[in-house]
Amino acid sequence: MSKQASIEKVPGVTCKVGESPLWSAREGAWYWVDILGRRVWRLDAASGEQRIWFTAEMPACLALTGSGALLAGMESGVFELTLDFEVHAHASLLAALPDLKKGMRFNDGRCDRQGRFWSGTLDLDQPELRAAGSLYRYTREQGFSAPVVSNLVVQNGLGFSPDGRTMYLSDSHVSRQMIWAFDYDTDSGTPHNQRVFVDMNAHQGRPDGAAVDVDGCYWICGNDGGCLLRFTPEGKLDRTIDLPLLKPSMCSFGGPDMDTLLVTSIAAGRKPEDTESGALLLVRPGVQGMPETRFCD
Repeated sequence: MSKQASIEKVPGVTCKVGESPLWSAREGAWYWVDILGRRVWRLDAASGEQRIWFTAEMPACLALTGSGALLAGMESGVFELTLDFEVHAHASLLAALPDLKKGMRFNDGRCDRQGRFWSGTLDLDQPELRAAGSLYRYTREQGFSAPVVSNLVVQNGLGFSPDGRTMYLSDSHVSRQMIWAFDYDTDSGTPHNQRVFVDMNAHQGRPDGAAVDVDGCYWICGNDGGCLLRFTPEGKLDRTIDLPLLKPSMCSFGGPDMDTLLVTSIAAGRKPEDTESGALLLVRPGVQGMPETRFCD
């Protein structure tokens, strides 16, 4: 079902590859990254003030830490970012991934409901069908896990149900376009019983970044389809929101009432009415989302 939603463009923002929107309730502010632009952005929700920090490596995904810093999956590993009055972010390497080969980087990522950080890798040579990517878990105590899920081309769509007992994962590559669900052991942080949740070949767009709402429904960006899709916990499509851009890349709930989706996008490809390529959108779909869990320091 297609329904209307309030959609607002954030002025002054254009990203090459916008990703990983993240709401900080403590600050009343949004964060996101421009991967190819090697930038971290911040938007104060009340004043509209924007800040930009440059990074030495491509930042792909963000998580908040308990101490208020940012955790970032980048090209060579996981870093803690300190953002101050300088134009460049200070990046402290927490852990390098030993088997991260040249030409690869981290991609989509977030924390589970217990505060463990999850992210996957991809080969930057995406036109080649090389399923070299894997999904990893990271904690300060144990470092990186061994690959938990392997044989991924373009890892994406990480999400966790409200009770944390279901994990979602997608592969965006045109040869895959699949979303899986896993039973998730919240004590050990181990997914199992992988199964097809949604075959996106039957729907609009490729599955990119995702968010979960308070009803346990899974919102996925339909990249190349110019839309947001909402699936019930049973994998049934129950809502489509058309967007004024072709390539939405990730969405995340936030705002004072947790009723706003911040949607990033990629500045490539257009549909006739697409005037917002690479823009940042605030979408109010009429439902509330789940807050992101902070990384356990």
